[in-house]
Amino acid sequence: MKKQLNGVIILGSSRANGNTAKVVVQLSEIGQFSIINLLDYNITRFDYDHSNSKDDYIPLIKEVTENYNLIIFATPVYWYAMSGIMKNFFDRFTDLLKVEKELGRRLRGKYMAAISSANSENLGEDFWLPFQKTAAYLGMTYTTDLHTYEGKLFKKDLESFYTRLEELVND
Repeated sequence: MKKQLNGVIILGSSRANGNTAKVVVQLSEIGQFSIINLLDYNITRFDYDHSNSKDDYIPLIKEVTENYNLIIFATPVYWYAMSGIMKNFFDRFTDLLKVEKELGRRLRGKYMAAISSANSENLGEDFWLPFQKTAAYLGMTYTTDLHTYEGKLFKKDLESFYTRLEELVND
């Protein structure tokens, strides 16, 4: 039986309406995905003392783990890596290993994908490594990724990405 792609796209960009956001909106229309824009949340940097427990990170992760089986991370490429706001979000996964272990365990068995956006098509496979390794470490299945670049994205590319997601989640 086919699993429903009950997914959410987590957008981590410094611009709410930039190229990455445009890609996210198009994909959400194809796949009926929810969108979480990290700019709408107060998520502070990782803190070894965990004194940031009152920000929006833990409630947001609870929402994601309770409602979605597929998490798609969407980020522009900043200096050959994910955006700073996305990196802060990823750094905070450490909270799920130290102080919110039960919540972190809820990520096991979920699916992850990633989308990047830049002004050129020369990205390289190393960019995806943090996403792939994080998924593996958290017990998630990394499914696929898509690099988009300004002015070169077509609806068929997003439809193909969505089809790959469906195939990999239902494999």
